[in-house]
Amino acid sequence: MEHLPLKKKITIMVAVLASMLFAALNQTIIGTAMPKIVSDLGGMPYFSWVFTIYMLASSVTAILVGKLSDMYGRKPFILIGLGMFIIATFLCGTATSIFMLIIFRGFQGLAGGMIFSTAFASIGDLFSPRERGRWQGLMGAVFGLASVFGPTMGGYIVDHFSWQWIFWIFLPVGFVAFILIMRLFPSVPRKSHGKVDYFGSIFLAGTIIPMLLAFSWAGNQYAWGSIQVIGLFLISAISLLAFLFAERKVENPVLPLHLFKNSVFTISNVIGLLIGMAMFGSIMYMPFFIQGVIGTSATKTGFIMMSMMLSMVVSSTIVGQLITRTGKYKKMAILGLTIMGIGIYSLTTLNGDSTNTDAILRLIIIGLGLGCSFPIFTITIQNAVAYQHLGVATSSVQLFRQLGGTIGVSIMGAIMNLTMNSKMQGSSGVSAQEPAGSGLVEKLKDPKLLMDPEQLQALKQQIPSEQSAFFNQLIEMMRRTLSDALSGAFFFGFIMMIIAVILVLFLKEVRLKTSNQEDEGEEISISIKREQRA
Repeated sequence: MEHLPLKKKITIMVAVLASMLFAALNQTIIGTAMPKIVSDLGGMPYFSWVFTIYMLASSVTAILVGKLSDMYGRKPFILIGLGMFIIATFLCGTATSIFMLIIFRGFQGLAGGMIFSTAFASIGDLFSPRERGRWQGLMGAVFGLASVFGPTMGGYIVDHFSWQWIFWIFLPVGFVAFILIMRLFPSVPRKSHGKVDYFGSIFLAGTIIPMLLAFSWAGNQYAWGSIQVIGLFLISAISLLAFLFAERKVENPVLPLHLFKNSVFTISNVIGLLIGMAMFGSIMYMPFFIQGVIGTSATKTGFIMMSMMLSMVVSSTIVGQLITRTGKYKKMAILGLTIMGIGIYSLTTLNGDSTNTDAILRLIIIGLGLGCSFPIFTITIQNAVAYQHLGVATSSVQLFRQLGGTIGVSIMGAIMNLTMNSKMQGSSGVSAQEPAGSGLVEKLKDPKLLMDPEQLQALKQQIPSEQSAFFNQLIEMMRRTLSDALSGAFFFGFIMMIIAVILVLFLKEVRLKTSNQEDEGEEISISIKREQRA
């Protein structure tokens, strides 16, 4: 599709970006609306599944559709994904129970995986690796904007309208994107489809789903050493062995293992995994600090977190343009990861005396570094693999980043909880002062209570006035404990960024191709050399 006029390419990309914005906003807008949804639908014990089912479904379909789109073209899958997403999004707003919402969110996740997988790969169809930088940067900006405006709009909608409108308000964007892609996106016929790798697909899903569930549940629903978590890890390991065995036997593997022999592909994906661990961990636990330690309201916390995403949007757009102009990416990758690492380390220096301004400055640094590195590693992978593997290679980036996010959030949560428990057990001085029978220490063990000022105030009103001084002392101790625990969690993210910077030093900087046809020429040249040696 490189031969298309530039004007038509830009129009197609506008439609693709609209598709991504539609899917990304529906992914981010639901967070702030969930308390209202749960109060209406009930099912508090199951509310986490509204997020978990989406993550599982999108992670699996992203990698599977990546391969299928290499075989049959991108257009059918982005249209199917958009169509399914529109229907599922409408149905989410009609849910009358939490279980219905979970089911519809599962369909949303399946469709979202298709949209993201084909959207990123479509850049590779339309533009050469040298030209992709600016578009990857814009896609990073789309995610940033969705992360900025989604939660804010979600809170506004549930405050002024019914929660159903968080799903319905963006449906026109989806319809417009569907029509534009159907009319403008060219169909690319394939010479040979080959056989679909059904066994590989099943075993790959059997590897990903239990692994993500284990990391999601460990330390929350179940203990790390519980039979449920260990059993899920065991199922994942067995499925992985079966997947590796199956992929060596089939002619057309769903995830060609030979791609991992390419050092650029492997290193880039590992770095993506590490970025996901640090990035999602910071996004997840920084609100704990802003609300639980500083004492900022949830609404203001959303605006503070915006600083990270807005700086990401700016740097992602600029770096994408620079990569396209210069054709160089390694120095920018080192710079971006280093800045992000410095920003995450700076989070460990926050304490009980820190202000919202301190948090904003640190989040801006993280956003600048994240924006620098976000578009790069998709480009490096797309540039390093043959065009025939473009879809599956691009999907692998999303898969590893998603895995990293799930693993990072779980490990950082475990570090936070272990540190808090250790410090609480060591706070015998405060416990000794606890009035007999008050149970305050036990009630305040959950750090999430610090993030709910109304619940704290209600608890304070329930205790006798003579216990107020102890209550205030206990709250202050809990804030210090939470601050120390989060510092330990953020330090883990900093270690991940150090490893990422070291790895990028070993990343081979391959010249960015100026045409997708270069792949074909290189493959023909390699085949000729093999025949000559034979």
